[in-house]
Amino acid sequence: MDLHPGRPIIVRTRSSLDRGKPQPGAFMLGGPARGNQPDLFSRLGPDERAQVAARGRRRRFQRGESVFNQGGQHDGILLIEEGLVRVFHTAASGREITLAYWLSGNFVGGPEIFGAGIHVWSGTAVRDTTGIMLAGAELRTLVERIPSLSMGIIEGLIFKGSCYSLLAQILGTLSVGERLVLVLQRLTQMYGVAVADGTMIASPFTHDDLAHMVGATRQWVSMTFRRLAEQGVLRVRRGQILILQPDWLDVSRDLD
Repeated sequence: MDLHPGRPIIVRTRSSLDRGKPQPGAFMLGGPARGNQPDLFSRLGPDERAQVAARGRRRRFQRGESVFNQGGQHDGILLIEEGLVRVFHTAASGREITLAYWLSGNFVGGPEIFGAGIHVWSGTAVRDTTGIMLAGAELRTLVERIPSLSMGIIEGLIFKGSCYSLLAQILGTLSVGERLVLVLQRLTQMYGVAVADGTMIASPFTHDDLAHMVGATRQWVSMTFRRLAEQGVLRVRRGQILILQPDWLDVSRDLD
């Protein structure tokens, strides 16, 4: 039973990831514009991976199936072998904000990794996903026996904590317009491809996708994009965003 190392793709939504292929690197509104996440399984040798697999329970989740639910009881973590899991928070109003997307080689189900407390966000399989579910007690036993697994878990929690902390600061201090500019800047850095009339963000993102990233409504994003198109800043072409004035993103702006 293999546990494949991999890299997460962060802060993209169901429709865009389901249509396109994963891109290298990481993206998160509250995280680095470039760079890879810590890879839990890259530290483990074959024998250590076998120990982890033996202690867990193989799980398969179909596309759209819930992995864990906000408000539900923690019962351990899922080590992702294949597939993609979206992690998101739902407000009392029903509005969702995407926190992260995790690929193979990463874990979801924290921060209470030993199976105590209540989930403060939800996780859903974006594509058919397989993984190893480790109950809190089993994980505790493994981290006591396998130092490299312990370090991998700690590194993952540190990275997530720092990203979510910065995300909270951004959501609390930047307007929704400023957040949209920040998203466009980072998407251009990661996925930008030079074309004859500007820079194409070479991965499809819908207005719903962007709304979930910045904590806005689809209607607000659509209205703002129409205004930017009228100003000659960008154009949406075949589901992809074409930045007609790349230098426009070099300046901090508020689109509200």
